[in-house]
Amino acid sequence: MISPDKVREEAKKRENENFKFRTFLKCHVDEDELDSQFLRLHKELFADYDCSKCRNCCKMYKGSIPPEDIDRDAQYLGISPEQFIDTYLEKEEFALNYQTKHKPCDFWQEDGNCKLGDCKPNSCKKYPYTDQPERLSSLLSMLDTIEICPVAFKIFERLKQEYRFRTRR
Repeated sequence: MISPDKVREEAKKRENENFKFRTFLKCHVDEDELDSQFLRLHKELFADYDCSKCRNCCKMYKGSIPPEDIDRDAQYLGISPEQFIDTYLEKEEFALNYQTKHKPCDFWQEDGNCKLGDCKPNSCKKYPYTDQPERLSSLLSMLDTIEICPVAFKIFERLKQEYRFRTRR
């Protein structure tokens, strides 16, 4: 598996190739088959991967908190919802959710854990979304994801192998 501190650099080297592969998939692959491949590779590669040793997603994104989670999250941290919002959040531009004020995420801790524990948002729990359906329609966002997540990067590389996709670099 690629090192978390090298994944962005390696993805940038393959940027043109990855975009061409995305186009290939969009034009030639059955959506259900692709979902099945993503799910299989997700399960296989995450089985032995400890995300707490990486947390690029927490370091490179702001956290997104839906309004319906605020009371629960504030209670978990032992503060009022107003304190929670004032201390950690700002309204997302063009959205209904809140986001953390800072990048890395304000809830990321140096040991790789989240201050919100099991209360962390579903968007965080599901990242990098490689086990979610409808991967064909989200391949463009996958190109961003493979710059952040070593496992998503590896999934994309394995798919290239499985499809015998070749391009000049």
